[in-house]
Amino acid sequence: MKKSICVVGLGYIGLPTAVMFANHGHKVHGVDVNEKAVTMIQNKELHIEENGLQERLNMAIDGGMLTASMKPEEADVFIIAVPSPIKADKTAELEYVRKATASVVPFLKKGNLVILESTVPPRTVEDVMMPELVQSGLEIGTELFVSHSPERVIPGRVFQELVTNDRIIGGINEESARLTSELYASFVEGKMHETDATTAELVKVMENTYRDVNIAFANELAMIAQGINVNIWEAIKLANYHPRVNIHTPGPGVGGHCIAVDPWFLVELDPEKSKLIHLARKTNDGMPSYTAQLTADILNAKGIKDPKIAVLGLAFKGNIDDMRESPSVEVVSQFRERGMKLTAHDPHIKVNNLPEQTQSFDEAIQDASALVVLTDHQAFRDIDPTTLTNVANKIIIDTKNCINREKWEAAGFDVYLLGDSKN
Repeated sequence: MKKSICVVGLGYIGLPTAVMFANHGHKVHGVDVNEKAVTMIQNKELHIEENGLQERLNMAIDGGMLTASMKPEEADVFIIAVPSPIKADKTAELEYVRKATASVVPFLKKGNLVILESTVPPRTVEDVMMPELVQSGLEIGTELFVSHSPERVIPGRVFQELVTNDRIIGGINEESARLTSELYASFVEGKMHETDATTAELVKVMENTYRDVNIAFANELAMIAQGINVNIWEAIKLANYHPRVNIHTPGPGVGGHCIAVDPWFLVELDPEKSKLIHLARKTNDGMPSYTAQLTADILNAKGIKDPKIAVLGLAFKGNIDDMRESPSVEVVSQFRERGMKLTAHDPHIKVNNLPEQTQSFDEAIQDASALVVLTDHQAFRDIDPTTLTNVANKIIIDTKNCINREKWEAAGFDVYLLGDSKN
């Protein structure tokens, strides 16, 4: 049965989710506190980048199935998909979740379902949402149903993975979980795994923490390999031929709204029992400093005085425009601290968020002592190095193993790779 749905939060997860439900016959009203974002959506304009979103947004609005405003409306289902970042002290900022929950309370009626999609510390539904929802006067579990169904998608492939990935459904009781599974079944082809809300919260945080710890292991291996004349990328590839080994890849740090954030939820929950998790976080948070120092050491060894760095890539991941928790920003900061002149360019980020940022690739590399690739955008893979005649020195430092080394060396560039001392 088709439902009316109110989605609170129209960002990288909320907007694609709202559009997906609208494209599958549900009447959807989207809500966001960002007036500019709401106006753009109303005009069928995108404030975020995601493959396939524009045509799906057009279809939803043109078909009269999606509206947007800054205030919630009555609905059968309320989905909360707001940010849950960490504060400066590395504790969870749950005020967005609390305020979003409170904002829908005046519109709740008997039989409604409230779903939290935001990735949150375990017990957020119980300790943050429930105290707000009881203000509705509805009996939780019999008159008002509540669940947590965390998103499990990757930027750039959101629409494919919304459909194909299995879904974790954590209800505050069995009926809440059942109703949530039925709702998502309108487009999800993956399996629905029903559990309780707190388990679902933990599962999502565990998934991202596993990846963070694995990446920290890869980064430690890269730093070790740098000193023993081994290409860690080749070594990891060979190790992963083992049927029970899956080592991730190193890089200049870890970014995004999940992997760089969620492990801190577990550290906050129990600092004494999360020492491995904490160490992995510190390792990955230390990679921007390591990357900046590696760059400085390379230029120093080349005898280049007063160098200018051209940073290529500010998004936390290739082929997207998302800078949340991006290690590139911290690498830039580390270059600043070392007194280096620099410019920065990212073809996917259309607004200059840093003083060193330019929309012009040619301007970014003008008189550069070294190009430092921090994001594996396809645009950087496609660069023809023979055309780069305006650099001061033919040096490129690849932290993502994404360029064609032979091609760049044939063009006269000295190529350096993070995790490889064979330069």
